[in-house]
Amino acid sequence: MNVKKIPKVPLIIIAALFLWIKTYIVYKTSFDIKIENALQELILFINPLSFLLFIFGVGLLLKKDKSRTRYIITASFVLSFILYGNVVFYRFFDDFLTMPVLFQTSNFSDLGTSASAIMSWKDVFYFTDVIALILIIKLKPTWFSLQNYSKANRRAYFLVATALVFFNLGLAESERPQLLTRTFDREMLVKNIGTYNYHVYDLFLQSKSSAQRALADGSELADIDNYVRAGYARPDKEMFGVAKDKNLIIVSLESLQNFVINSEVNGQEITPFLNDFIGESYYFDQFYHQTQQGKTSDSEFIMDNSLYPLNRGAVFFTHSGNEFESMTEKLGENGYYTSAMHANNKSFWNRDIMYDSLGYDRYYSLPDYDVTEENSVNWGMKDIPFFEQSVEHMKQMPQPFSTKLITLTNHYPFTLDEEDKLIDPYTSHDGTVNRYFQTVRYMDEAVKNFIADLKESGLYDNSVIVMYGDHYGISENHNKAMSQYLGKDITPFVSTQLQKVPLIIHVPGEEGKTISKVSGQIDLKPTIMHLLGIDTKKDIQFGSDLFSDDHEDLAILRDGRFISKNYVYAGEKCWNKETEEKTDMKYCEPFKERVNNELEYSDKIIYGDLLRFYGETEYRDNDES
Repeated sequence: MNVKKIPKVPLIIIAALFLWIKTYIVYKTSFDIKIENALQELILFINPLSFLLFIFGVGLLLKKDKSRTRYIITASFVLSFILYGNVVFYRFFDDFLTMPVLFQTSNFSDLGTSASAIMSWKDVFYFTDVIALILIIKLKPTWFSLQNYSKANRRAYFLVATALVFFNLGLAESERPQLLTRTFDREMLVKNIGTYNYHVYDLFLQSKSSAQRALADGSELADIDNYVRAGYARPDKEMFGVAKDKNLIIVSLESLQNFVINSEVNGQEITPFLNDFIGESYYFDQFYHQTQQGKTSDSEFIMDNSLYPLNRGAVFFTHSGNEFESMTEKLGENGYYTSAMHANNKSFWNRDIMYDSLGYDRYYSLPDYDVTEENSVNWGMKDIPFFEQSVEHMKQMPQPFSTKLITLTNHYPFTLDEEDKLIDPYTSHDGTVNRYFQTVRYMDEAVKNFIADLKESGLYDNSVIVMYGDHYGISENHNKAMSQYLGKDITPFVSTQLQKVPLIIHVPGEEGKTISKVSGQIDLKPTIMHLLGIDTKKDIQFGSDLFSDDHEDLAILRDGRFISKNYVYAGEKCWNKETEEKTDMKYCEPFKERVNNELEYSDKIIYGDLLRFYGETEYRDNDES
C-alpha cells in the first residue's frame, strides 16, 4: 500500500503567505480604505503578493540554508516594521508614510506625548508572523522545507511573480486610469498597488524630484506665468489699501475646524469669544485648509507664498533652500519689521532655516519665552501665557510690524490641566473627540485674553488681525464619534466639508461681515497684501483676493479634491452641496483638468526651484495696466 507523502512547504512561501495575509488584515482593520465594488476588494487582496514573492524570492538565490533563513527572518521583520510604521503614522495623521517624512527626524523628539497616546502594548501582534517563522525554523515540523531549488524552478517562481505584477497593474489601471501619473491621493495608490509597492514608487518619486532642480530652466515659467496672469483677480477699489501702514498680526489657530464656531457641546458654547469677535470682523465661513503632510508648516508655507504644499513631506524640510517670493519678504521691502513667534524649539519643522529663506527679520522661539512646568501642557507652553509674553515682545517692535503667532495647546491628544477645563468633555466612546472641545474652549479663552492685552497695550486700533485654522484637528479615524456629534453619516462629502477652518480678519474701523465665498489658505497672501495697499499683480501666486469681485468660488485640496460654488469632488464622485448627495460627474468635470494642472504647476515651481529664474525674465516688465 502506497502512502502519499505530505508535500513540504518552503519557508519562502510560508513567509510570503504569512505577511500577505497579515497585510490584508491590517488593510481592513488599521486603515480606513474605502472599497466600492468587488474588483476593488480583489485588487486590495492581491496587491501585496507580487512584491512579497520578489523580496522573499531573493532567498532562492542563497545556497546556504543558514544564510537563507537569516535573510527571510530579516526581510519579514523589516517589512513588518514598515507596515507597522504606516499603522502608527496613520493613527495620528490619517495618511501613509513618505520618504520626505522619514527625513524629518528633527521633529521626532517633540512627538513623545502624541506617540505614547497612539501606541499600545497590543501592537506586538503586528509582529506575530515573524515570531511564528522563528518558531517554525527552531522546531522544524515535518511539513516544512529549506531545500535548494533548481534553476528551472527559480525561473518559474519569478515568472509567476512577474505575471502577478502585470495582473495587479492591469486591474488597477482598468479601475483607476492614469494611476501612477495623475494621482495625488496616497490612499488610492495603496489601495491599488499595495503598501510595499507604494513605497517603491515613492522612492522613485523622491529620486525624480531630486533631479528636477538640476534639470530645470527658466523657460518652464512661461506657461505658469500665463496661467497665473489669466486668473488674476483685480482688488476691490474700496478695500485696497484700507489698512495701509497698519501693523499686521497673524494668528495660526492650531487644529481649529470651523464646525465648532457658533456651536455647543452639552449646552455650552464652544467658542463664545470668537462667536462675538466674528460679529465685528470679516468672517469667511467657506474657507478650507489646504495642507498635506506638513500640517502647520504647510499652512505657513501656503499663506506666505500662495503656492500649494507638496503632496509628499513638507516644503519646510525638502526645499528650504529654494528661492521664494514670500509675503514676508515683500512686507520687509515695504518698510515692515517682520517676525514669527512660537514658544517651541526653533528647529521644529525646520523653521529656523525656512524663516531665513522667507525673509523674516526675527524668530522668537523657545529661548525668548519663560517656559516652565507650571505654564506648559502636552506639547509645550500654554496659549494664555504664550499670548501674554508675545504681546510684551510686540511692544518692543518697530512699527509698522508684521508678526505671526503659532498657538499650540489645541493639539492632539488634546490634554489640559484641570484648572484649564472650562467646559465638560463631550460624551462619546472616543476620548480624542471628547477632549477636543475642551482644548478648543481653552484656545477661545486665550484669544479673548490676547485681544484684551492688545487693546490695553494700544496696539489693537493700529493693527490688522488675521486669525485662521491651520489644519484639521479630528481626522477620519474618528468618524464614528463625529457622526454622533453631527447627527449624520460621514460621507466623503461631509468629510470634505469638515476641512473648513475659520478665517477671521479684523480691520480697524471696518464693520463686521460674513462672506461666504468658497476659498482656501492659498488666498491669504493676495488678500492681506491688498488690504495693506501692496500690489501683487506681478507675483507668481495661485490664490486671489477674497474681497475682489473677480474671486472665483473654488478651493483645491492637495489630494485632488475640490469645492466649487455648487459642487464638491470627493471620493472619486461628484456631490451636490445643496442635497449632500452624489450627482452626475458632468458637473465636476469642467474643473478636474484645471485642478490637476494647477497642482502640477505649483509642484514644478517647488521641485524645480523655478522662482530663482523669475527675476532674470522679462515677465515683470510685460505688465498690462
